[in-house]
Amino acid sequence: MKTIKVVAAVIRKVDASGRDMIFATQRGYGEFKDGWEFPGGKVEPGESPEEALKREIREELEAEIEVGELIETVEYDYPAFHLSMDCFWCKLISDDLKLKEAEAARWLAGSELQGVAWLPADLELIEHIIAALG
Repeated sequence: MKTIKVVAAVIRKVDASGRDMIFATQRGYGEFKDGWEFPGGKVEPGESPEEALKREIREELEAEIEVGELIETVEYDYPAFHLSMDCFWCKLISDDLKLKEAEAARWLAGSELQGVAWLPADLELIEHIIAALG
């Protein structure tokens, strides 16, 4: 089975009321259209995961991020391929986000994370994020 190496940004910010919020996007194309995911994409040859993540966020959201620590690497078997996804805590350098590829986006509080239809590989990360948010 073919392995696809990707990276995902778990972008975190604190809202005006002091709640931790996580940014999620709704896929606007392809086999998994309408599923919710963390923004990111494929790692190109010669790129580090952190470099790939910064590039992907520039391309998808026209935003700059600071890449923090690795949360975990999700290994997930989809029917046609194996996904290996490095997931990092990230924060925005500026709050200006433009959706270039996603159909929709939302900032979700920890209590709202289970309220969207996540893609299967991203779903594996939700419990870790909820635990980290406390």
